[in-house]
Parts: sequence; structure tokens; C-alpha cells
Amino acid sequence: MENQRPPLPPFTEETARLKIQRAEDAWNTRDAESVANAYTADSEWRNRNEFITGRAQIIRFLNRKWAAELDYKLKKEYWAHTTHRIAVRFEYEYHDANGQWYRAYGNENWEFDDNGLMCKRYASINDLKINENERKLS
Repeated sequence: MENQRPPLPPFTEETARLKIQRAEDAWNTRDAESVANAYTADSEWRNRNEFITGRAQIIRFLNRKWAAELDYKLKKEYWAHTTHRIAVRFEYEYHDANGQWYRAYGNENWEFDDNGLMCKRYASINDLKINENERKLS
């Protein structure tokens, strides 16, 4: 049996917002193994044009992501929820190895099991080149 990850479904607006804040905090640590533990062992992702299944693939994906997206900083916002699902709007900023800054915008749809672990994550993301002085997140 997998561990529980509160808050648990069914979600209220208050617990959905708390779940979003905890996800934001975890992703901003850039600790791939810790982040992956919030997902079911067989979690399914669509991230841009990549399809990922399971924690091992999630960890590899996140390590690769954060090796390329330097000084990554994320902000997530509540959009909507149902009993086991949460919709999120987000933006994050990072720079590449050449010093070019980007702001990425997108939406995520999340589905959770009864233990509060995310079993599905579908992300649509667009990147925008920005100058360092245009950064909003730090």
C-alpha cells in the first residue's frame, strides 16, 4: 500500500489550493525523487510532447529538465477542482546554459487517487524568451 499524501480527496476549494501550494513548494526544491513521491508508482504524464509513465521515468525527466532549465522558479495558481481532480494555471522562469531567460506559461490537469497521490498529470506549456530584467519570479 502506498503512503498517503494529504490533503486527500474529495477536495474542497480550500484543500485544492493547499494541494497546489504543496506541489509548487516541492517543484521549487528541484529534488526529483522527492517530487516523484507525490505521484502513484504508475502515474501517467503528458508534458508538452513527452509521454511519461511511472516514478522512475518521472525522476529521469525532472533531472533532465532541471539540468537544462537553470535557476528554475515556479508559481502555480488554482483554476478549478472536482472531487478527485484539480486544474492549475502556472508560470515558471529559467535560463539556459547560454544565459537566455524564458518564461513558460501553461495549464495542468491533475487526477488523484484516494491516497492523495497524483495518478495523472497533463501539462500544456508554451515558452517565451525574456530578458533578465523582465523576470517576475525570483
